[in-house]
Amino acid sequence: MRRPPHLSEALPLRLLLIGLALAYVALMLFLPLGAVLFEAFRSGWPAWLDAIKEPDAISAIRLTLLVAAISVPLNMVFGVAAAWAISKYDFRGKTLLVTLIELPFSVSPVVSGLVYVLLFGAQGWFGEWLQARGIEIIFAVPGLVLATVFVTFPFVARQLIPLMTIQGRGQEEAALSLGASGWQAFRRVTLPNIRFGLLYGVLLCNARAMGEFGAVSVVSGHIRGETNTMPLHVEVLYNEYNFVAAFAVASLLAGLALVTLVLKSVLEWRHGDAIAAARH
Repeated sequence: MRRPPHLSEALPLRLLLIGLALAYVALMLFLPLGAVLFEAFRSGWPAWLDAIKEPDAISAIRLTLLVAAISVPLNMVFGVAAAWAISKYDFRGKTLLVTLIELPFSVSPVVSGLVYVLLFGAQGWFGEWLQARGIEIIFAVPGLVLATVFVTFPFVARQLIPLMTIQGRGQEEAALSLGASGWQAFRRVTLPNIRFGLLYGVLLCNARAMGEFGAVSVVSGHIRGETNTMPLHVEVLYNEYNFVAAFAVASLLAGLALVTLVLKSVLEWRHGDAIAAARH
């Protein structure tokens, strides 16, 4: 049987391309990751554990998890609502809404952080009003959450919009015609059909939320033990030449990234068709 044209390249060329791809992955992924792990454990397990147990490190870990625990559910609700509206209804401004959802991918996270400072900072548009009422947003947890929500809110919506568009409206309309309420149609028809795409989007959103640096750096104020997330804490430690502690916390972030990667791979392996539909 004749080989397809895209498989007819000479064996040396295929091996060369595969070798270049593997070399690039090793250089850009495995080498930096290996360097982080090597530096983190170079002084031994006790030194690594001491760096993680340090009060400021514990505070940074807790704050990172707290910000992710708030921002990810908010983005999940927004993503489902936006995908439902865009895929199930026709209205003016739909294209504009899709464009706005993509906006955080084209705006620098630092710029988005500066926007929040301009709005809610001490000299910002609402700064005096907030200060008069004792409300702290910038240099506090609410500012970190707002910045994280902004940079991560496209992830869930971008996974669900194409998936729900492909699925169409037929099943929901059939359920409604049989007497189901809107909530019942969503819970028993729509949600089971999008669950894997939703989980995939939440996974990506959570990974970005925990690793975000630029936007939260602007609004955090770098208050040690109070507003420093894990990425910011790594920067502080590194600037203080405390390399062991810096790489220890960085290795913890890398571990979370690896867990995310494994879960992502498992989802793609077990539910590849649904995820491919969500991507396209």
